[in-house]
Amino acid sequence: MQLVINGQVKEFSELTPNAKISDLISVLGLKNDRVAIEQNGEIVPRASWAVAHLQSGDKLEIVHFVGGGL
Repeated sequence: MQLVINGQVKEFSELTPNAKISDLISVLGLKNDRVAIEQNGEIVPRASWAVAHLQSGDKLEIVHFVGGGL
């Protein structure tokens, strides 16, 4: 499956045609509680990741929150 993530085209052979956003998060090795996702211009609520389908060519913006401070 080919996806555009943060402006870069990426190929994911491990994602099947019925893949969900939660599958992508797992493939990317990201922690669910530290990520926000926009799919084709729409924010996808975390509660919907397990049912939100991905399609080849989807444009995703993924923001990964990083903790830190002084």
